[in-house]
Parts: sequence; structure tokens; C-alpha cells
Amino acid sequence: MIERFTPVWTGWARKQGFLSRYEAHGAPANLLDLYAASDIPETEMFARDRDPLMARFASSAAHVANRQRVAAETGTWLSEHFTETLGALKDLVDELFLSGVNHVFYHGCCYSPDEALWPGWLFYASTEMNPRNPIWHDVPALNAYIARCQSLLQSGKPDNDLLLYWPIYDFWDKYDGQVQGFTVHANWFRNTPFGDTARELWKRDYAFDYIADRQLADARANRKGLQTPGGQYRAVVVPPCKNMPLETFEHLLDLTKDGATVIFQGGLPSDVPGLNRFEERRKELNRLIDRRLGERAREKNAAGEFPLGKGRVIVGPLETALPETGIPRESLVDHPGVGVIRRKWNGGRHYFIANRGTEPLDGWFVLACQAKAIAIMDPLTGQTGIGACRRNDTGQTEVFLQLQPGESLFLRTFEKEIPQPETQNPTWPYRKTTGQPVELTGAWKIEFLEGGPEIPKSYETARLASWTQAPDREAERFAGTARYTLTFDRPRGMDATAAWLDLGHVCQSARVRLNGRDLGTAFAPPFRVRIENLQETGNRLEIEVTSVAANRIRDLDRRKVEWKTFRDINFVNINYKPFDASDWPTTDCGLLGPVQLVPTKEFHP
Repeated sequence: MIERFTPVWTGWARKQGFLSRYEAHGAPANLLDLYAASDIPETEMFARDRDPLMARFASSAAHVANRQRVAAETGTWLSEHFTETLGALKDLVDELFLSGVNHVFYHGCCYSPDEALWPGWLFYASTEMNPRNPIWHDVPALNAYIARCQSLLQSGKPDNDLLLYWPIYDFWDKYDGQVQGFTVHANWFRNTPFGDTARELWKRDYAFDYIADRQLADARANRKGLQTPGGQYRAVVVPPCKNMPLETFEHLLDLTKDGATVIFQGGLPSDVPGLNRFEERRKELNRLIDRRLGERAREKNAAGEFPLGKGRVIVGPLETALPETGIPRESLVDHPGVGVIRRKWNGGRHYFIANRGTEPLDGWFVLACQAKAIAIMDPLTGQTGIGACRRNDTGQTEVFLQLQPGESLFLRTFEKEIPQPETQNPTWPYRKTTGQPVELTGAWKIEFLEGGPEIPKSYETARLASWTQAPDREAERFAGTARYTLTFDRPRGMDATAAWLDLGHVCQSARVRLNGRDLGTAFAPPFRVRIENLQETGNRLEIEVTSVAANRIRDLDRRKVEWKTFRDINFVNINYKPFDASDWPTTDCGLLGPVQLVPTKEFHP
């Protein structure tokens, strides 16, 4: 997308005057410059080509240039048509949020007139987010989650510590005569010194943004580090870099003279880009190094710290250079699959933490920022409470967290005492299991509520399984919503309000009611809700389960019904080949269970 439209957007931005200050040095605008010229920088992720470090180009430009929002075209080729789930969308959105995005919009909300037969008008490359798709039934729950997240992620300011210099002249130096497209696809980015450094910082969770030459020219040093139009940073990291403009290198040294820290990973730049006055500028680079840092700094394996004015230059590998800066990292990411991003607000920080791994978090965890108190907010349910926090032996702030795989939450840290009205919040309800899960058994009644092509007949079963195995064979091609109803007594010895209802395997989302009370919508792992009003006898559990549309579209293609009537590319599969679902296997639908009550009790760490 960027590759295709870069010339157009460059011309437009120049015409509007947005790039005038960037082009003062005479070089063409690069990708970060274009993002920075936008009011709302935008990016995109896919299912198979999904790299959060590519999305960081958009969020970095926004953070450095003081843009409030970072957008993402969301849901493009998330999976094959008619198989996309709300749980997969949440996982994608969480990854976007962790990349700095805070303003998502769905790709594929196509309008269909009433006279258009199912599946209606569709876009060839997207998650079909429209009322014709059965998953639309529970989209409000996903939207509420996103709205809560974005309300915090769009507030305050970014809180990143490092600026990672993008050595674009090294990319241009390898120009082979073909179009060099810096697309949202990461093939040009991976296995480069810049990409490797970015990934190392990401894996170790140092909070960082990218910065280009022209944006770096706007940075100024102060007693805290470096100030850009968008925020405060503590140091600049230059990845292994051969070519650097003389003006950029001199500005970096000036920043250190005024108090900044600059890390050159793998040595100082050895050359200057371009052929204009090439030898003269190369000699000036060497003279500048000798004059400001000393001849030793130009040696091939030179490493160490070079004081300069109020600041310093550090040359060497990141594993030794970064600890010298005293900049803390977020150690939560040492747990596989856990991601963290934070922002500043007037009285502290907002942390967004997502457990996208396979193991739960349950215990005390160190934060990089100091806090006197911490509130915990669940964006899925809207529940809030004051969490448990403490100082450890080294003076670091620790917080007690419980996060199952697939769950996410916000922390609101307070640098001072908690002000009103936050003090009126209850304490966060930490829970631990107190016994073995109890499976709910009995006669499940299944009623099909809405969907198509036909509504199957209701049935009862004592064994939960895909509704495609229902007695009415119409259910095999049905896509939509069915209600599962079960009456049960409270297990002996179980507390009436201290249990999780674990739904087990859900295909694909579920609205849960117990004794007429709504307990919420489970559309992503761990597919559980909190029990609040369990009676001694005669509990009525109702679970509305909504499927994807795969079996219905499979039926149309098996019967050779002509529904692909679209112009341009018509309708293709995820591999851009003609779409045909006739050979798909039947997709499981409904509540597969087992449905269990998990006894718990609250505790305070």
C-alpha cells in the first residue's frame, strides 16, 4: 500500500507544504517523513505477514511528531473468508495496541441492499464485518472492548525511553536499479542491522520509537535526555550503520554535548552518503570524529564510553551499552507471549498488558516505573479495582497480576497517593481455585434462533458436540445462533458467588445468562465468566452460541449456487486464487464444552 501510493502522497504532502521543512536538506522524503506529515498515521497487519515492528513505523512517527492517534486498517486477510472469528480479531487488535496503534477501523464493512441474496455484497480481501455475517451478532462485545482500550491509549502521552535511528541511507546505498518499496510487508526490513536491533529492543521490552534524520534534526537535549515535538526520550540508539549524513552525525554529537546519551551499536559510521563533494565530506566526517571523540573512536573494534560535554557517546553492543544508561526495561516480557506498552498521564502511567502466550501470569511482577498505588482495569468487562502493589528490596515497584492466556488488562499507576474519586474503588478481586472443576451434566436443550439458510429443528442431548451432528441434517449447513439451556443444582459445598463458569470449547462466541441475569459475552479465550447468583437448586443456564459462516458458504458452493457476482477482482481466496469452498470439511459449530464450574475464593496478596 505504501509502495503503491508513496509518489502520490509525497506529491500531495509537498503541495500542502507539510514536507517543506523536511526537504530543506534536499533529500527525498522517506517513509517516516510521510507518516509524520499525516494527521493520523496509518498502518496495517495481516494474518500471515504480521510484524508489530512494521506497525511501529506509524506509531513512532506519531509519537515523535506529536500526533494523538495512530490508525490501523484492521481485519485484512485475517484468515480465509467466512472463517474469521471475533477472538482472532481481538488477538490482532491486542497486537496492534502493543505496537502503538490506538485507532482501529474494520476493513470490510460492506453495505448490502435488502434485495441482495445472502451473503450480500462483499469485499474480496477482508474480514466480512457486516450484518450478513453471523459473527455480527456479538460484535458489540468486541467493540466495547476496543472502545475501552482506545479511550486510555488515546489519552495522555507516549512514554518511550529510546529513539532508534533509521539508517535509511544504508538501504538506499544498496539500490539495485529497481523500485525500492518500503511496504507494510516486512520482507525488506527483516535480517537487516536496523531490523535486528529493533527486534532485540522489542524482545527485551525497552520502550522505543524509530526516528529519521529530519525528525532527529528537531530534537533538542535537556537535563532529562532528548526532547522531540512529541515527547521526552532518554537516549538515542544508532544500529550498525555505515552511511550517515554529516549533518546528522554532527547533530548527534551536539546533543551529547548538551546532556544526551547516544549509543552507537557496533561502531561509528564510516562513510557519508551521496556523491556530491564525496571525498571532502568523508574527510570532514573523520576530522569531526578525531576532533570531538579522539582518533581511538575510529578504530575498527573501538568500544567504550566517550564523555562529551554534559553527555556521552557509548560505542559497543547493546547488552553492555544499555545497562550503562540506567534505563529500565519491562521484565514482564520475559514471560513468552506477554506484551506491554505504557503511556503517561498527569499523575502516573497507563500500562496495557496482554497475555498472548500459552501460560498464565499469577504472582508479583516488577514494573519499570515507580508507583505508590495501582488501579487495575479490565477492558473486557469494565471492572476496576485497586490492585496490590509493593516495593521490593531494590526499591522497584511490584504489582500482583493474574492473567490467563488470551486476557489483557490496564494498570493505572499513581506517582502520589490515590486522589478522589479513585479511592472509592473497591480492591481488585484476586481469586484462586479451591477445588476440582465440576462438569455440568444433564439434558441440554438446543434451539436455533437466527441464521440460515433454514432454521433447524430444536433437539435435546446429554453430550455436547458440534451442532452439525444434530438429528436435523439442516444443521450441517446452518450458520447463525443457537441457545443452549440447562437446569442444574449447585454442587454440594460450592460457594454461591465464588466460582468461574468455564465454557470449554466454544465455536465461536457465547452470550451467557444465569437465572435471568446477563453474565457477559465470551468471544475469546479463556471463555469463562464469573458466577454471581448461583441458587441452591433449579439454576437455569442459557448460553447463546454464534458460529462462523463457513458451513453455509460451503453449502452454496457444493450446490453450485452463483453468488460471486462482483466487479474488479471478483472474489478470491486468501491465496488470491479463485474462491471455492465446496471441498471444505464441515466446520464445528456451537458449544462443545465441557461446561464446568470452577470453585474459587477471593484473597488479598
